[in-house]
Amino acid sequence: MVAPDRAVGKTCTTLVTLRRAQSAPSSYHWDVILLHHTMPHPVPVHPVVLAVTGRIVARSASTRGAYLAQLDAAANRKPGAERMGCANVAHAFAAMPGSDKFRVVAEKGPNIGIVTAYNDLLSAHAPLQHYPDLVKQEARKHGATAQVAGGVPAMCDGVTQGTAGMELSLFSRDAIAMATAVSLSHDVFDGALMLGVCDKIVPGLLIGALHFGHLPTVFVPAGPMTSGLSNNDKAKVREKAAQGLVGRPELLEAESAAYHGQGTCTFYGTANSNQMLLEAMGLHVPGTAFINPGADVRLELTREAVRTVLGITKAKRFAPIGKVVDERCIVNAMVALLATGGSTNHLIHWVAVARAAGIVIDWNDFSDLSDVVPLLTRVYPNGSADVNQFQAAGGPGFVIRELLDAGYLHPDVLTVRSGGLLEYTGIPAADAHGELQWSEVGASKDEAVVRPLSQPFSASGGLKLLQGNLGRSVIKVSAVPDDRHVVEAPCRVFDSQDELHQAFAANEMNQDLVCVVRWQGPQANGMPELHKLTPPMAVLQGKGFKVALVTDGRMSGASGKVPAAIHVSPEAAAGGPLAKVRTGDRIRLDAVAGTLEVLVDAAEWDARETMSMPEALRAANGVGMGRELFAGMRRNALTAEEGACSWL
Repeated sequence: MVAPDRAVGKTCTTLVTLRRAQSAPSSYHWDVILLHHTMPHPVPVHPVVLAVTGRIVARSASTRGAYLAQLDAAANRKPGAERMGCANVAHAFAAMPGSDKFRVVAEKGPNIGIVTAYNDLLSAHAPLQHYPDLVKQEARKHGATAQVAGGVPAMCDGVTQGTAGMELSLFSRDAIAMATAVSLSHDVFDGALMLGVCDKIVPGLLIGALHFGHLPTVFVPAGPMTSGLSNNDKAKVREKAAQGLVGRPELLEAESAAYHGQGTCTFYGTANSNQMLLEAMGLHVPGTAFINPGADVRLELTREAVRTVLGITKAKRFAPIGKVVDERCIVNAMVALLATGGSTNHLIHWVAVARAAGIVIDWNDFSDLSDVVPLLTRVYPNGSADVNQFQAAGGPGFVIRELLDAGYLHPDVLTVRSGGLLEYTGIPAADAHGELQWSEVGASKDEAVVRPLSQPFSASGGLKLLQGNLGRSVIKVSAVPDDRHVVEAPCRVFDSQDELHQAFAANEMNQDLVCVVRWQGPQANGMPELHKLTPPMAVLQGKGFKVALVTDGRMSGASGKVPAAIHVSPEAAAGGPLAKVRTGDRIRLDAVAGTLEVLVDAAEWDARETMSMPEALRAANGVGMGRELFAGMRRNALTAEEGACSWL
């Protein structure tokens, strides 16, 4: 099938879907080929994008060079089945069916390692249960084998939100990375498939995979659940519950109507931001991100992931993940995040991802890009639409095409597909025979959800860096009404989110107020998300009060509406300035000027004592729910701006 030609910048592109080779049905592959007719003057990459990329390259020269040298050394070895001793090989393939053993040992066919985040507690990961069997079946059709190399833990922040278990959440990313490394350490693989979707799972899988950067790797998601109760209606019920206007039965009914089946939650939080970024990085089969689990095309896209990874092994078009994820790839991910108003969690996670590939980025890079990258989507919490509506309106393919057309993305990057990043502007579907086709995305199907570059929702991206005498922090401005971008008010200091809830329940917060919630950073308690603070703060804002949150903790990717300076670094537990703030101090949060300051006389501020984290609180944060096992991670954690990495 041939889609209509269209201009991609100054490049005309034709998408062609190849069919099964009739002459050799056992070795067929499908692919989308992009035929380029390059004009004399292709669209140049935006100067700010080039400048940010250039300084990242310069900043990362030594670490990236060392990383690539290690990658090349690993890639230049013989395959595991030829390199290892006989006992090692026997152990590695002992459980395989005899025909598979013959393929991998005698015929020296490629062997794919599967790392899966499957469990049936997480709605997003439940569909992954049968993926390994599907992968193995497809691999055999192409003379290859596949093994489940290992499983990684996968926790649901929706379940643990506001509980002690949430204090394991951030560092579960590093545990997932380590579990990925353990899985791949058997070192008998020619490529890998990463099965996972949600918040910390994808960054963890990606960090782990990048430590095996010599392996061609494709990420395989499961897609979002179908739409249930709208996110706006759910939020309204939560606010009513916070005010005591509805009880637990009504709240549970609403929550269950929103989260009702298999697939990712439908708001544009961290999980769905993950999928957008992987599309922009060229690590998916194109257009895979937001296809529902029950769709026929979903299974075929999973089979296509097998064909894709087999097409980039050493014997084919070698594209190891460590070379796919270079400085330009990371910048493309940052741009995609900003253009879609994605989760603030990625200002931590993608710093860590980049570092795993020897690349050093910081919040200045995000901020400078945010100043020029336009906001092209309105998806909850930045709007009322969910990700299914986003997909129907054009989805990642539309956004990537618009960004490419305007020079906001590096087009000449290595991806897992032979057609490069341009392939990610197509929309997948299955024909009557179940065969994949990609069609041109065309114009936006709903300009209330996605808009072209010519008329963006905002001229700048959705995230802003804040700096001042309280340190460095970030704010998600895309979800905050314009009249709330500047808040100045007296503050009230809370040592926990429970303290804030208690004060709200006691009606002690009915005034203009900046709520400082400290001792929530990586070293203090693992930096839990504070999403449960959103309903009471939203209620106060709805009453007409000017309110804001300032914290060294995280907010959920689903949070918005209320201005929040988050990830304040250095954190209070590390002697950061939040430890000097006192209730009654006046604080100014200015997302327009990019400042966060306590308005205290400089001499008084300098002389003021820095408080220590209460020992009783520190002790309580370290006991129960397995938190004892993460003590080493808390001690070793870098700042949020450094990715909160525990392994460096």
